Amino acid sequence: MCCSFESLLSRRLRFQDLDLPFLLPQNSFPKSYAHIHENNIPAELFPTYSTVEYYFSKGVSGPVMSLGLSSSSGPVLGRRENVQLGLRSNSSSFSSAAAYSSSGLSSDRLGSVVGPAFVFVVDACTSEEELEVLKRELLHVISLLPENVMVGLVVFDSMVRVYDLGFADCLKVMVFHGEREVSSEKAKQFLGLHHMSQSLGKLSTMQSQAYLLPVSECEFNFTTAIEDLHSSSEVRAGHRPLRSTGVAVSVAVGLLEGLQINTGSRVMVFTSGPATVGPGSIVNSDLGDAIRTHRDLNNGYASYYRKSTKFYKNMSQRLSDSSIILDLFACSLDQVGAAELKIPVESSGGFMMLGESFDSEQFRKCLRHIFDRDDDGNLKMFFDATIEVVTTKDVKICGALGPCISMRKKNNSVNDKEIGEGGTYIWKLGTLTSKTCIVFLFEVANEQSVQLNSAFFLQFITCYRYSNMGLRKRVTTAARRWVGKKSPEIASGFDQEAAASVMAKLAIHRTENSFAHDVIRWLDKMLIRFSAKFGDYVPEDPSTFRLSTNFSLFPQFMYYLRRSQFIDVFNSSPDETAYFRLMLNREGVVNSLIMVQPTLFQYSFDGPPVPVILDVCSISPDVILLFDSFFYVVVHYGSKIAQWRKLRYDRDPSHESFKKLLEAPELDAEQLVSERLPVPKLIKCDQHSSQARFLLAKLNPSVTQNSEYTDGREIIFTDDVSLQVFIEHLQALAVQG
Repeated sequence: MCCSFESLLSRRLRFQDLDLPFLLPQNSFPKSYAHIHENNIPAELFPTYSTVEYYFSKGVSGPVMSLGLSSSSGPVLGRRENVQLGLRSNSSSFSSAAAYSSSGLSSDRLGSVVGPAFVFVVDACTSEEELEVLKRELLHVISLLPENVMVGLVVFDSMVRVYDLGFADCLKVMVFHGEREVSSEKAKQFLGLHHMSQSLGKLSTMQSQAYLLPVSECEFNFTTAIEDLHSSSEVRAGHRPLRSTGVAVSVAVGLLEGLQINTGSRVMVFTSGPATVGPGSIVNSDLGDAIRTHRDLNNGYASYYRKSTKFYKNMSQRLSDSSIILDLFACSLDQVGAAELKIPVESSGGFMMLGESFDSEQFRKCLRHIFDRDDDGNLKMFFDATIEVVTTKDVKICGALGPCISMRKKNNSVNDKEIGEGGTYIWKLGTLTSKTCIVFLFEVANEQSVQLNSAFFLQFITCYRYSNMGLRKRVTTAARRWVGKKSPEIASGFDQEAAASVMAKLAIHRTENSFAHDVIRWLDKMLIRFSAKFGDYVPEDPSTFRLSTNFSLFPQFMYYLRRSQFIDVFNSSPDETAYFRLMLNREGVVNSLIMVQPTLFQYSFDGPPVPVILDVCSISPDVILLFDSFFYVVVHYGSKIAQWRKLRYDRDPSHESFKKLLEAPELDAEQLVSERLPVPKLIKCDQHSSQARFLLAKLNPSVTQNSEYTDGREIIFTDDVSLQVFIEHLQALAVQG
């Protein structure tokens, strides 16, 4: 590691002396690397190890390595401390790595070890039937938690109640008024909290509060409190329940802030309706006042939206400062305020689920997945993460898009131009998963000073804490080569799928401050410039326009992005739009492309399932279609197939092939649903039925009510242009230069 610039050793660097492209002057290796030579190299220099992960543990026996870590590179272990170093890479081959490391430890042994903290925030305005289901699920979760995990309970309606889980004689609560904002200092004062020092998982013995306790000490009291919950949903006629969601979340965050739980914690909100009182309200309790729509937001008629959004935006900074994750589980047929809550949930990396009922497989699976455990019994959770980016001098950092927040730390690598979360080289993440995806954007600092064919480097240093409170540092180093503007290597190295995913995330970032038609205009301009630059054509002759295979699908992705629910919010509520955009912004290339351009498979008697184009022409009476848009999985039966099914031909032994045809897409659909989180909605529909709209809305309208020759085919009633017309217009504009 280069102590003066925070970059780490990688296979890109030289032997004996660190000729660091990140810093330029040479640096000597540490003494522990004195015996390195070309036939005996550390794991960091293996060609297959572009990514190496370090496990840090104190107070263990075995080989150790002395490392100096500063606060700017992640969690502080101290200037000079013995740490145990475990190495892991994407390769299954470890070879002689054992000579330089002991096996990575999965847990720390630091005396009284405590796990992460969870505060469950429960909506008492939920109906009695729904609340009973929610209570069963919470008790099931508690029964599965490791005994060292700390838990707290907050229940809210028009008032907010914080349960004292250490008081055994009866149920004891601290009550907060639901209309008054509660700061961190006020929460600490009213709850009478004493500081709890939880450093590296070690719990201070000076801690005397009882609102947050390990499961081993409060499981009985917690269970009693949950079982005693009853619905307070009795409301005046013509009014909504008085629900103080914002104050409940603020009190839960204040509880964790007051106890200084800085090593990882979650506030998990379970609600079934909109906030109607106090900070964070989205609507009045009077049913005569409708909940805000997109038109209200665009026209400035949503009187609560601006104030509530500001309230939750300020909370997102509090979450980041204390390494707290905010999760939202909303099960309601109405909006609950997810559009306002999106900022703190997304910036903290929290989980959001919008469903119709707590009594659903979707809710049960999502909640239980969060509390999955590994083979050692630890929760599969990561907390308190930071990502640091180190670049060579010719590359400037513009920003990042995804579930992160800028730490506003600048150096010479940070560009003045900010995109997304910019103005920094370090970002904070409340949590990480194996599917977390963040887009980093860079700019060439000075094109004139770049030497062609020379290398430039990017290094991503991710520090995080596992649920056993063990620290880990994951380092990925990438090297690329400078080429000229017109080099054929640019075209050959273009990844159109990744580019489409990045464009989608840039587009939804723009929608935060721009109208949809302005974002569509920006997408069109970018696509025209792209096609004019990389297309092969004779000027002013659209018929000669061609795109190579590396670029040919990109315009198609942009066409479906323009029509997607991320840009075109018609028929979506603000809550649904916020949820869709949050999920797109954190998913990787594959899933984000499925959201933009869904997949479509055809099942027929002619053979195994085959992928077909996302076009209305793919609908046929004698086939079954399996449609996957990430949020919805649709099994669409052609009219003949549906008629045969109604006649129960599949139960006739002489029609075994028809039975297998019906079973195949259903099995594949169930597999898609079982493997994905959040759980998508499974829809089974027949051709011409009302539920078929979920499929028709995403298909290319190549045949519409305005088409001259339909030949009895399925048509889509729309004024949208088809993909063919869109491409023709693109070609005409691109060749104009």
